[in-house]
Amino acid sequence: MPPAVYAIPLTTRFRGITVREGLLLDGPAGWGEFCPFPEYDDVESGPWLAAAREATELGWPEPVRDRVPVNCIVPAVSPERAQGLVVGSGCGTVKVKVADAAGSLPADLERVAAVRDALGPAGAIRVDANGRWSVDEAVAAIRALDRAAGGLEYVEQPCAELAELAAVRRRVSVRIAADESIRRAEDPLRVAVAGAADVAVLKCAPLGGVRRALAVAQACGLPCVVSSALQTSVGLAAEVALAGALPELEFACGLGTGALLAADVVSAPLTPRDGWLAVLRRPPVPDLAATVAATPDRTRWWLDRLTRVAQRHRARTS
Repeated sequence: MPPAVYAIPLTTRFRGITVREGLLLDGPAGWGEFCPFPEYDDVESGPWLAAAREATELGWPEPVRDRVPVNCIVPAVSPERAQGLVVGSGCGTVKVKVADAAGSLPADLERVAAVRDALGPAGAIRVDANGRWSVDEAVAAIRALDRAAGGLEYVEQPCAELAELAAVRRRVSVRIAADESIRRAEDPLRVAVAGAADVAVLKCAPLGGVRRALAVAQACGLPCVVSSALQTSVGLAAEVALAGALPELEFACGLGTGALLAADVVSAPLTPRDGWLAVLRRPPVPDLAATVAATPDRTRWWLDRLTRVAQRHRARTS
């Protein structure tokens, strides 16, 4: 079948976007999803295509578990909305987006405190700053957020650079997780992350597929959390397959992002139940792709992008 381009509104503004777009590919092993964010250039988009082709041509490695624990995700929303998301999720772990804008710390503190109220004393709270703080800002914010949360599980990517993560890690007692420092590195297999972080966040789409992400997990030598790249259930199934294949899985994974999409391309979306997602052996079939089809101009944009990235890949491997 020809590629299908989708455009799905988000329920809440996330990562600065209100509509998620991408492209679905079909192959002998099933469906794959190619959805690098629009600002990514053709070089950075290459691994996303490799991940989609792995799903369509090879399938995924055998899992070592049938289901994976999942965290609820809370965007930069009001405390009241945050509490509703937590209560409705059924999850025992919550990831809260912080540092969404300059001067947001007071609102972040209120949101985290509201999440703790909704979650109760036994649940785990983690926060994600997407690399937006300086070292000093991170240290002050982490200490304040840790108090508001009644204890944080970890802080994800507080600063942009690996050396900054290491500096923050030396000054706070909360665990530090690395995300962009790994997946946006020139060679994720060679990132010296062990001294800068306590946890590695992996996403198979930007790392080039499940097998490549498993190799990165082994190379970094840290406990790993698998997270979504805000895909539909087709791409999300690959991330769940990665979580299912990791030898050890100490933490809940960031795979509940389907709740951020107003619709999906499959009639049975990958939705957590009581904080868990089942591990699929094959990607789901996007039987509803036509209902969320992109406009003709956006379809052309994505098909042109696919052609460019595929040509670049062929040129590198020939």
